Amino acid sequence: MTANQEIDTGCHPAIKTYDIRGRTGTEVTADLVYETGAAFAHLLQASEIVVGYDMRPSSLGLAEAFAEGVRSRGADVLWMGLTATDVVYFASGTLNLPAAMITASHNPASDNGIKLNRAGAGPVAHGSGLEKIHTLLHTGLPDRPAGSRSGTTSEIDLQQDYTACLRGQVDLDGLRPLRIVVDAGNGMGGLTWPPLLEGLPVETVELYFDLDGTFPHHDANPMDPANLRDLQKAVVDHQADLGFAFDGDGDRCFAVDELGRPVPPCALLALLARQHLTAQPGGTIVHDLLTSHATAETIHEHGGTAARSRVGHAFVKQQMQATDAILGGEASGHYYFGRFWHADSGPLAALHTLAAIGSQPEPTSELLAPLTRYATSGEINIPADDPQATVRQLARAFPDADLLDGLTVVDGPGKWFNLRASNVDPVARLTIEAPTAEEVDDQRQRVLNLLAVEAS
Repeated sequence: MTANQEIDTGCHPAIKTYDIRGRTGTEVTADLVYETGAAFAHLLQASEIVVGYDMRPSSLGLAEAFAEGVRSRGADVLWMGLTATDVVYFASGTLNLPAAMITASHNPASDNGIKLNRAGAGPVAHGSGLEKIHTLLHTGLPDRPAGSRSGTTSEIDLQQDYTACLRGQVDLDGLRPLRIVVDAGNGMGGLTWPPLLEGLPVETVELYFDLDGTFPHHDANPMDPANLRDLQKAVVDHQADLGFAFDGDGDRCFAVDELGRPVPPCALLALLARQHLTAQPGGTIVHDLLTSHATAETIHEHGGTAARSRVGHAFVKQQMQATDAILGGEASGHYYFGRFWHADSGPLAALHTLAAIGSQPEPTSELLAPLTRYATSGEINIPADDPQATVRQLARAFPDADLLDGLTVVDGPGKWFNLRASNVDPVARLTIEAPTAEEVDDQRQRVLNLLAVEAS
């Protein structure tokens, strides 16, 4: 396929708000990936582009197709090979080059996709360039002048530099001996995590560290409680201090306390906020609007400034850059670091957590207890043919609601709900927080009654 050949993508189902992701072979094809590589190189007019890929069976072939598209526009490829998303962010940041990661993150084995970023690990999402790539895929690229050079490929290995960078950002001096369990989910955390612990007094029980993109044990999506059960059991069985789970491409981190209970991502963000504000007093910390009010309260109590953001990595990174934030986080388990080009890294979040837990004698559950102050519903999916219309329907009952991202109604400290249209599924997503579980249930029923629907 030539770089200027037109693909009639229309509203291509694989092109999402934040990345390109879908069913391999039907929605995400080698042709689409090739054309995306060509469009990316044309859009950025870059001389060099970093390319990496994850452990999925289709990833190598798709990465090669993307690289071929990049070279077809005269840009050189810096080939990272098999790696994690946050290592690609490190390469983009430290080399100040645009980059692409072939991955479907936490999606099932049947899927694949592309995460794109500008030089310095800046996001490429809808509103920051992805819509322009979509247009180029639809209209076709202009012909290049006759005799134009094709790009070349050279291999780079930044794994040791990445490890040194992360270790250098976390104060691990005085860490008490710890036993932890880590579930890599057969994803890229199995590659990046072990070197980070060398020389530390940390005993690791490893679960599913073999790289296997068919996910033979469970999907690499720690947001699904079913995928944490093996970790929870192992933490208790091995009498560990805590446990970590990484998603498929290694950019998210979830934790389990010593009792085998999942740690809410909002509580983990509050713990990291407290730690960062000790080292950098008065800093700004960005959180998405689905984050617990307890997290913002903790930030304020420790002298920091809490800044709200829309949900999604592109919005969080933009808000962090605008406020020069030292830390950011989402309720989905993404943690962003000011000293890491405002990018997210699951292993870096885990190292900071180890530093916080290992510097205190108390059990993990006791350290985290003050940071979990309210009851929450989690994410409730409401089926809808037109999710935006569902949000508008509810908005009529709350004319004074906050419309930063979907509809947010606040009734008092720790008492709020948000309804957002999904970017990928035919559902509206409802999240509720309240001082008690009974109040959460009452609010849930109130919202469902107003919509006259049942949740899934």
